[in-house]
Amino acid sequence: MIDRQTTPFLAALAVVLVWGLNFPLSKALFNQVGPAGFLGLRYLLVPLCAVALLCWRFGRRWPRLDRGEVWPLVRLTLVGQGLHLMLSNYGMQGSTAFSASVLLACGPVFTLLILRLSGVERLSRGQIAGVAAAAAGALLFMADKLLGAQQADWQAGLGDLMLLAAAALFSYYTVASKPLIQHHGGVTVLAYGSLVCTLPMLAWCAPALLAMDWAGQPTWVWSGVVWQVAGGGFIGWLAWGWANERRGVARTAPLIYLMPLVAGLAAWLLGGEQFSAHKLLGAGVILAGVALAQFSPGNPAPRPASRR
Repeated sequence: MIDRQTTPFLAALAVVLVWGLNFPLSKALFNQVGPAGFLGLRYLLVPLCAVALLCWRFGRRWPRLDRGEVWPLVRLTLVGQGLHLMLSNYGMQGSTAFSASVLLACGPVFTLLILRLSGVERLSRGQIAGVAAAAAGALLFMADKLLGAQQADWQAGLGDLMLLAAAALFSYYTVASKPLIQHHGGVTVLAYGSLVCTLPMLAWCAPALLAMDWAGQPTWVWSGVVWQVAGGGFIGWLAWGWANERRGVARTAPLIYLMPLVAGLAAWLLGGEQFSAHKLLGAGVILAGVALAQFSPGNPAPRPASRR
């Protein structure tokens, strides 16, 4: 009989496997319809999923935001969802599925740096060592592209830099949205943010959607987009949050480091992607540095002395 801890573990593991497999699927979709086309198809489905999520959670009585929370939500979601997804998609278009999975895993490092810059936390020696290792691993990982003389190398290097920028933006969203999530819950912030992003994203993607050969697209494109949005997106994040709640973040978060391994194996088996020795070494150094930075104990920032 499966106990209460095993079920959340299996759910979290399934989510990591799905997210890892989604990287080569995303790459295939970008190659078929382009990054703007994929984003447009995604945001034709996103509002439907958001409304379904709100109705499932709250019925007809959706939570109201305070007047002072509306603009912060709009600003955060346009950056943390909209711009983050744009950079991720265009970056992966110029890079590879494995590179995207590794570089987007650098999010915890950017989160620590944002907390440090905002004065919330001082980095411990272990965290500093982890940040330095992740940065060195990223340079090693991208060295062949950044030093390459051919235009394709520079385009791939630019794609990797866009992926790092996307990871940084999502980390900013993670830190800055915490007050809203604490007040209204993750479901509300995710669903409302998705609705906020829909019109701007569709406006951006409208030319690609109008130019798309809708009748000529194979069936796997439509099923792949639906799965990316509903399965890997909304259902995946809900399952991940549920597993974190049941098992605790500290016990569940390390599973995320399996995602690049899954993405790399899938990209090799399904897409024929090849990995050089320095690429694998750089990926290992990045993930080791991120893990060290994420799980080393931090130092809270000192509180200003109170005046008597």
